[in-house]
Amino acid sequence: MSKVVKTKGKVARKAPIESPFRIYWDKTNYILFALGVLLSIVGYYLLSVKPWDSSASLVISPVILFIAYAVVFPAAIFYKSKELKQEETA
Repeated sequence: MSKVVKTKGKVARKAPIESPFRIYWDKTNYILFALGVLLSIVGYYLLSVKPWDSSASLVISPVILFIAYAVVFPAAIFYKSKELKQEETA
């Protein structure tokens, strides 16, 4: 939403407020984030598979969840494209 400012007979509109993530995140960051969400859903699904002492519940799902939370989500947050790096240094 933009804010309306009245000045002596004219109505001026301020620019809409942009999301702070738009500056830093590009398509690759959103893809990595979606991959992390998908991996965590798969990990929790495998964790719920019966019997509780199966290899999927005890070994595979914790490894998938660890990869999602310790690798993919931080990669989605900290990844910066080369274009943004060049703009930042200039």
